[in-house]
Amino acid sequence: MPAAPQERDDAARPGGHPTGAGARAGISTGTDPDTAPAHAAETESDALAAALPDAEARLARCAPVLAACDPALAAAGGVIESPLLAQPALQAALGLPQAAGALWIKADHQLPLAGSVKARGGFHEVLLQAETLARRHGLLAADAPPAPPAPPSQQAAVLASPQARALFAEHEIAVGSTGNLGMAIGLMAAALGFRATVHMSAEAKGWKKDRLRRHGVRVVEHTGDYAAAVAAGRAAAEADPRAHFVDDERSRALFLGYAAAARGLARQLADAGRRVDAEHPLIVWLPCGVGGAPGGIAWGLQRLFGAHVHPFFVEPVASPCLLLQLLVAHPAVCAAHPLLAQLARAPQPPAVYDIGLDNRTLADGLAVPRASALVAEQVGHRLAGVLTVTDARLRALMRTAHTAAGLRLEPSAAAALDGPLWLARAQALSDKAAADGAGDLAAARAWLARSGVGAHLARATHVAWTTGGALLPDAEFAAAMDGPAA
Repeated sequence: MPAAPQERDDAARPGGHPTGAGARAGISTGTDPDTAPAHAAETESDALAAALPDAEARLARCAPVLAACDPALAAAGGVIESPLLAQPALQAALGLPQAAGALWIKADHQLPLAGSVKARGGFHEVLLQAETLARRHGLLAADAPPAPPAPPSQQAAVLASPQARALFAEHEIAVGSTGNLGMAIGLMAAALGFRATVHMSAEAKGWKKDRLRRHGVRVVEHTGDYAAAVAAGRAAAEADPRAHFVDDERSRALFLGYAAAARGLARQLADAGRRVDAEHPLIVWLPCGVGGAPGGIAWGLQRLFGAHVHPFFVEPVASPCLLLQLLVAHPAVCAAHPLLAQLARAPQPPAVYDIGLDNRTLADGLAVPRASALVAEQVGHRLAGVLTVTDARLRALMRTAHTAAGLRLEPSAAAALDGPLWLARAQALSDKAAADGAGDLAAARAWLARSGVGAHLARATHVAWTTGGALLPDAEFAAAMDGPAA
């Protein structure tokens, strides 16, 4: 089996499909076209592509609805967008040389109300359910509504009306979550008048549960992990004909809400004068739990930028569920490792417990044992790679981001920051060290050569997607930076 990631303070290990020169212990970077998913996945991708314009239009026309829900959303005009921030001071503090490209932060940790990337997919799915019910019960026209006029639009007036709230109060929106998706779904559903229920592990952060309850969301705690909470929530919703369960492992609506972020980032890059082409690669670092948010974003970016964008997922060493799923789907790896071959034949995707990991990490938002099959099928073979990072490294990155740039990141969001430095170290690796075998640096160096990015790394734009943290209470923030390991 692949060597399980070890707890090293400096660990940030490139992963993905282990092919090509530089593969070490079954962990490498890049993809092998011979092992791409079957054409069925392409059919699903075509269906998602056909639905994406509708998702983008929904978020645009429902901006007045969001603005009417919460003062923080009103200040943003109901637009779900975060700033793209140049980070020269943070880049210097991290030790990332200019010759390795420029570091930018996509600051989804600042998104209003939900305070995380989950606002994108979560709000979209709640709005879709609201529109669906409003049409079904005659509050909106049965066909797709026209583009809204200036606020207050007809859409906002209808979905925020007493009639709509009375209708929504008869229906439940439920979700299973480690915290951030529950925050997005629960708060938005409650704001529109739905009965909102979030199923969470008993070990999920107490402050997140308290915030949900203060906003009228019912929180149901379960023994076990994220997967257990999701299974319990799904079963409860299936027993109630007026309940809609938001399934982070399978939901197209979530995936498309995340994918809609791509167009906004493209506009921001253009406004900042950052070119994206073969000589100016875009390298995006995305923290990954179950995979829905990073998967949708990566898929959406590749729809716009094609081969010029290079997405990496970042996972905790104790919870590399997407990396494990990609390895199990890789015939060459399974041929070399009997345990992975056995997991590949199992009726469900593998869990990190199956290879002896405990899924316990400071990055609670990424503590997921089993990845989304939808994401693995749609995005896995398109990834530049998967990295793993230790809790100790997450603490160091949080401290550096806060001290150098004033960024208030939760551990999950800080995971995005180590990737650019890892590629820089790989680029500087000597030929002799690479030939002698320098582990993951050699694998990353091989990817830089194979992808062609190495020749243009100095002109690259690194976008670290900071997925959450602005809502973190002071005590929690201090403990995450300075406390004992999870």
